[in-house]
Amino acid sequence: MARAGVTAERLTQAAADLADEIGFQNVTVSALARGFGVKPAALYFHIRDARDLRVRLAALALTELADRAAAALAGRAGKDALVAFANAYREYAKEHPGRYAAAQVEIDPGGPAAVPARRHAEMTRAILRGYDLPEPDQTDAVRMLHSTFHGYVSLETAGGFSHHPREADASWRRTLDALDSVLRNWPPA
Repeated sequence: MARAGVTAERLTQAAADLADEIGFQNVTVSALARGFGVKPAALYFHIRDARDLRVRLAALALTELADRAAAALAGRAGKDALVAFANAYREYAKEHPGRYAAAQVEIDPGGPAAVPARRHAEMTRAILRGYDLPEPDQTDAVRMLHSTFHGYVSLETAGGFSHHPREADASWRRTLDALDSVLRNWPPA
């Protein structure tokens, strides 16, 4: 029988909080059950398995990230939009490292995380409208932006920039300047 007060939504939120605390890779059904004071089997009334929990967590993280990006992008275009989106992305990754890691899992195109993943990708494309890139250049630019943002925040949060006295924020701003320059001067095919 399902335990009163335990729902799939509460489990997902608790998993997100736990991921931020102990790391996405350490979130298990057993760890989550301990937090609720129940046996792991009790959670299977609300989730199918560990994969289902991870997909739900990815969907939550992608939704939160997309909401944050949408708020940052409102009324902006061109470089202002690029900087606002990038900063929202970076801040989310730093504030919610476990959720951010969850947002990087492979998404089933027909699964529950597909809708927020598409929304996030569409917002990246919204930035690119200010740069007037046609396809397939737009897809290449989306991949470049995501790779750059992800690479930077992954290295930064892992302490990869701590060996040099230059502040990571200064390099971040220069990286965004460089991305803006590349997007404005996109090389012909």
